Amino acid sequence: MPSAHSTLLTGVALAVVATLSWALNFVAPYVTGNYSLYDLMVVRFLSAGLLGLVVVMCCRAQLRSLGSGLRILGAGLGFIGYLGYSSCIAAGVVFGGPVLTPAFIGLVPVLLALIGNATHKTIEWRRLAIPLTLLTVGLLLSNVSSLHQATAGDGSWPLGLSFSVGAVALWLAFSVLNQRALETIAPQSSTVWTGLMMIGAGIGAVCVLPVVQMLGLLKLPTLGFSFSQAGNLYAWGVGIALMSSVIGAWAWNTATRRLPMVLSGQLIALESLFAMLLGLWFKGRLPTVLETCGLAAVLLGVVLAVRIILTASRPENSA
Repeated sequence: MPSAHSTLLTGVALAVVATLSWALNFVAPYVTGNYSLYDLMVVRFLSAGLLGLVVVMCCRAQLRSLGSGLRILGAGLGFIGYLGYSSCIAAGVVFGGPVLTPAFIGLVPVLLALIGNATHKTIEWRRLAIPLTLLTVGLLLSNVSSLHQATAGDGSWPLGLSFSVGAVALWLAFSVLNQRALETIAPQSSTVWTGLMMIGAGIGAVCVLPVVQMLGLLKLPTLGFSFSQAGNLYAWGVGIALMSSVIGAWAWNTATRRLPMVLSGQLIALESLFAMLLGLWFKGRLPTVLETCGLAAVLLGVVLAVRIILTASRPENSA
């Protein structure tokens, strides 16, 4: 039987795998090659939908335990939490650079905790003054630096800011709705629940495909669908779908069973750090002093806020 120490180390390692897997969402704009971001997103979410279909087919017994309302909700959550969230992240990186969007996503753990505190008061708001100040300063530093960094494409910083805020809003909505749904779902049905979300993302991709094609945003029809030409695009699309939607979800769910919430809640902030480092690596540059200080302040604020909130109460387990 493994010791408590080895169980803790395993949980930390799995949490790192999960957050690194999720951070791959942020590199999508850098791996398209001659193809467009829209080509990659379509390939990715069609792949996720097919993978989800396989999961659901393999878990038919679990599926029967879910009512039609929950099945529709699961697919809908996949649309907003997978397709919508990831699309906003990709667009935020395109228009705002590799630091702005990860810095905003670093707010998510704290905002979720604040929503929980507002709903079920567990801590005095004054105790959150220091971490919220750090978060504000960190975002300001990161955003000021992003204003002076060249961005991809012909976009602008305000668009990057808008998509970053949209990503945070979608993820907050997804997290709250998903948490409420999980309270009514048996633990053994969590696998098929994830599969339903992946199917929802795939259906969403099918629905938007005609619109994207009509607007002339896809390059696959003109550059070619063959593996000799689009093999790299297919590899990245399937790889990101597999890592983010399957391995990341599995690793995080497994990690949370091994870690106390006071630790796992802080580790989720690693997604922002990995996202920034991966983005800078693909951009081929080092972070500026302002970017380094800004993200450090965001991460420190996240750690302090989550520690304060989670040690002051016993919150519900997250998805």
